[in-house]
Amino acid sequence: MGTRELDWFKSSYSDSSNGNDCVEVAATPRTIHVRDSKNTPGPQLAFAPAAWAGFVEYSRGE
Repeated sequence: MGTRELDWFKSSYSDSSNGNDCVEVAATPRTIHVRDSKNTPGPQLAFAPAAWAGFVEYSRGE
């Protein structure tokens, strides 16, 4: 599956005073894809689900 066919959504963890500054996330069973909503054709990151869960937990400060 190419990244164009993914079901992208704005991350609930992306919070900014400027509503246009958002991170978009798309999940597949093996990969969590992340991109900048202002530059959707630009660079993207891909994480294993466990790595993404660890990042989210760390960013929450828990």
